[in-house]
Amino acid sequence: MLILCRLMLNAKWFLQHKVEFSNSFQKRGFDFNFSEIEKLEHCRLELIEKSENLQAKRNKIAKEIGVAKSQKLDVNTLLEESNKIKEELPNLLEQLTKIEEEIHGIVVMLPNMLEKSVPNGTSEEHNVEIKKWGTLPKFDFTPKPHNELGVNINQMDFETASAVSGSRFVYLKGDLARLERALKNFMLEHNAQNGYEEVSPPLLVNANTCFGTAQLPKFEEDFFKTTDGRYLISTSEISLTNMVAGKILQEHELPLRLTAATPCFRSESGSSGRDTVGMIRQHQFLKVELVTIASEDTSQQEHEKMLHTAEGVLQKLELPYRVVILCSGDISATAQKTYDIEVWVPSQNKYREISSVSNTGSFQARRMMARYKKAGENSTTFVHTLNGSSLAVGRTLVAILENYQNVDGTITIPKALQSYMQKEVIKFV
Repeated sequence: MLILCRLMLNAKWFLQHKVEFSNSFQKRGFDFNFSEIEKLEHCRLELIEKSENLQAKRNKIAKEIGVAKSQKLDVNTLLEESNKIKEELPNLLEQLTKIEEEIHGIVVMLPNMLEKSVPNGTSEEHNVEIKKWGTLPKFDFTPKPHNELGVNINQMDFETASAVSGSRFVYLKGDLARLERALKNFMLEHNAQNGYEEVSPPLLVNANTCFGTAQLPKFEEDFFKTTDGRYLISTSEISLTNMVAGKILQEHELPLRLTAATPCFRSESGSSGRDTVGMIRQHQFLKVELVTIASEDTSQQEHEKMLHTAEGVLQKLELPYRVVILCSGDISATAQKTYDIEVWVPSQNKYREISSVSNTGSFQARRMMARYKKAGENSTTFVHTLNGSSLAVGRTLVAILENYQNVDGTITIPKALQSYMQKEVIKFV
């Protein structure tokens, strides 16, 4: 697949859209000089022309040798010329391969082109709030953080998890373990009602698969890697999106809407000192994911549908949240446009991210060679891929504990989950 990707992730398409990419890179604060890739592309085209001319010349000489032999003429001079080309051509092709690899190495690190609606900004402080939902809870006592609540009811154990696995792991027990399972099932059923097909995907994937969704090569340090070179998924987006890698779909097959609940694994190498206490940021966590494979004409409306689906979970759970559009300095390199959903966390007196819903356009599809044929056309077009959390189960559990806590330390179960739990309150066991 990497060979196929190299064919598609060449300089031609980027240079054809140089103005758009230049504007987008400037907006992102990404410093890139196009002159280097233009120079390499010029060399590449020159080498292609030289190699093609030599091949044509070799073919011509081969015919002349055939004619000369039939006429019993001396062919030594022609053979010498042919052998000279035979020695020269591999060197040209080797140079061409090196140039293409150099171009590929540059192009794979370039970020996606932003949608025009993405606001300017340099950090999360410049993200634009577009919506708030729900009423913030009012307590006549000082609300406790989720980790204290969980430990106090003897159903959340960080100490034993640390002894067994190290920091950023937790044991959930009893009703909290059941609550986690209830949330997973509740989210999957909600997503199915919204038209997303449930999938149980692989948790271990190879490097090509991670490359296809652009986690590699840039974010390799975020992965846990096995001794045989596979990677534990950091999100099921990787497994789900790659279901169409290398395929040519028909337009009538789109959109493909997929959902999965999987453990996810992240080294959190870039989060030193952040959220070290509790369940906000862990090495292993459960997440329900949404992925859509869409046509280029429908990806924007599918983005809105995905956002609406993720919001619906929080609304049914009656958890207050807000939606922001990520600014150009906070959005990921793979995304064209991203909505973040942030749930209210009382102990921190602020909203915290619980979902990112992103449209990557054709960015991932070009790496995966995922295409479709429009109705009545023979040519192919790259699909558009979208992904979003619906939701991070652990963070949803955190939000329930903190927003539904009572003065006596018990936790009221949201009405939407009471049928799953067969009870209304979680208390000390």
